[in-house]
Amino acid sequence: MNNNKLKLFFAALALTALAYSCKHKSDSAATDYTISPDAGANYKAGDKIDIKVHAPEGSKVDSVVYLLDSAKIASSKDTSGISLKTDTIGLGIRMITAKVYEAGKSNEVTTNILLLAAKAPARYTYKVEKVFPHDTAAYTEGLQYVDGILYESIGDYEHSAIRKVDLNTGKVLQETKLDKKYFGEGIAVVGDKVVQLTYKEKVGFVYDKNTLKLLNNFTNNVGPEGWGMCFDGNKLYMDDSTNRLWFLDKNSYRPIGHVDVCDDKQQIDSINELEYINGKIYANVYQTDSILVINPKTGAVEQIVDMKEIYPVASRPQDRDWNNNVLNGIAWDAKGQRLFVTGKRWPHLYQVKFVPVP
Repeated sequence: MNNNKLKLFFAALALTALAYSCKHKSDSAATDYTISPDAGANYKAGDKIDIKVHAPEGSKVDSVVYLLDSAKIASSKDTSGISLKTDTIGLGIRMITAKVYEAGKSNEVTTNILLLAAKAPARYTYKVEKVFPHDTAAYTEGLQYVDGILYESIGDYEHSAIRKVDLNTGKVLQETKLDKKYFGEGIAVVGDKVVQLTYKEKVGFVYDKNTLKLLNNFTNNVGPEGWGMCFDGNKLYMDDSTNRLWFLDKNSYRPIGHVDVCDDKQQIDSINELEYINGKIYANVYQTDSILVINPKTGAVEQIVDMKEIYPVASRPQDRDWNNNVLNGIAWDAKGQRLFVTGKRWPHLYQVKFVPVP
């Protein structure tokens, strides 16, 4: 999320909080009470946050109850404040509320903070080990390599499909097309099934892994949109165009949790195609040349891989929209320990190795 968007978000959040607290005022105006830290303050995981209510002169406060995202975290008999440890708190924007009780009445004051990753991500680049052909008509939205076969989800209205592709030749082995009203998005192989998201249609599809025959569909109301998806063997992960990674039950496809993706400086928005590799989530960031390596337990970005010029700009046809036909598609060959990347309508799929920046 860029800085201007973040400032607007915090401003809107602060106004919402103010409006809410005004609805719960007693004889003393709710705006007479204030709370620190200021809305929008940044902290890093592991920092302590000093939270304090400032009461009007002459107030006789009976008690204060403190909440984090509506869950009670502490209470006190006065306004001396508390210190909040952040070691186990999820990253991202967190709402802090104080309920102030005085003479049988209550007021609420609210603020918010942005909790960021404790450490800066390690910087990586790449080495191309091999190049394979890729269909230049394929608007790649999902990619996975299982049992010697590439599974690829193709997006774009009127052209969406799910495919099995031969890695070495780029030949389409099997394909099931989506109805023209659907825009295919991320996929994940789950046992003998393949699960596919759609962009804005709020529906997901489940296919037979071997035949790509459509088995059923499900309603997907998780997040504003459906983007990337991956599977860790126990649960599914999906993203929704923001910096949020949702956890889904592998059978019901319903949300069971989430983390917000942040580095040490900001939230990282537009997380896109996902791949689960050795306990980490690898993610494209839409319209960038970056791949993130994310800790799925915390949302912290641990590595950033600069993929610039893997498909050289000078070699790209001039009649294509390169703002949209971008790097997107990560697949992992667990048996062969090979990593593949490609892009939307790119002519190549690359076998790569990530190496630290010297």
